[in-house]
Amino acid sequence: MIQYLHDWFWTFVWKPLPEIPFGQWAESFIEWARLEWRSFFTGTSDFLEILHTGLTDGLLWLPSGLMVIIFAALAWLSKGWKLAALVGVGMFVAAWTPYWEETMETLAMVLVATLISTLLAIPLGILAAENRAASAAMRPILDFMQTLPAFVYLLPVVMLWGIGVTPGIFATIIFSMPPGVRLTELGIRQVDNEVIEAGQAFGASPSKILFGIKLPLALPTIVAGLNQVIMLALSMVVIAGMVGAGGLGGVIVTALGRVEIDAGVNAGLAVVVLAIFLDRVMRGLADRTPVARAARLAA
Repeated sequence: MIQYLHDWFWTFVWKPLPEIPFGQWAESFIEWARLEWRSFFTGTSDFLEILHTGLTDGLLWLPSGLMVIIFAALAWLSKGWKLAALVGVGMFVAAWTPYWEETMETLAMVLVATLISTLLAIPLGILAAENRAASAAMRPILDFMQTLPAFVYLLPVVMLWGIGVTPGIFATIIFSMPPGVRLTELGIRQVDNEVIEAGQAFGASPSKILFGIKLPLALPTIVAGLNQVIMLALSMVVIAGMVGAGGLGGVIVTALGRVEIDAGVNAGLAVVVLAIFLDRVMRGLADRTPVARAARLAA
């Protein structure tokens, strides 16, 4: 018996556990997917490049001075003249740097990634809020997406889509989408049950309760989630620049490699200006929702 316990302990406890080739399995799967789904990856790459290029050309179609006025006007409509003044000065500083074109390229990439993340996050958040099993299934996937270092999932993205804007956009979507899903689910779950029961008492169907009661009441939380999506997307600028996405990320990566302080400072200022503009405008839109206005009146 003692000899048996000794052999068991030596075989299963003391000896190192065998290595599991997770990396090799992932590499084999990626190679298989790249060959079998080549048309899908090519099509999505072409679509995203066309979308990004078209949006960039649209942002660069007008002179930078006129675009500064337009950005300030958007800020004024969302929050007021104070934000308009802040955004106007910030955008004027960005336009004054040599990297206005790269700034618009970065803004276009963030907007494209945010649009796709929103189109995916809100339906998934609704599904998670309405279905406990779906919520439990999504939670570890969202945790994995949020905690996995960006450089790790850049490798398969580059292998599947190559170098350019597309892998940067896909990496940004993976990194920025989880807060949108989580806060959409949270906002719907926080809707008062008495309001839902009142809608049911008046004979409202589940779809009318969802779109007429739950989503409008959850809108401030959903908008806050979209704000987080935008900020996380903007934080991926530099990493996207490492895979050839261009824009301010490409400028910062080049400046880092060549130790060009002036280029790094100029590009960094432009990133800060974009972050302030997008963050404040989204917060202003959140404050203009009927639920937010009612909360301010009730306070």
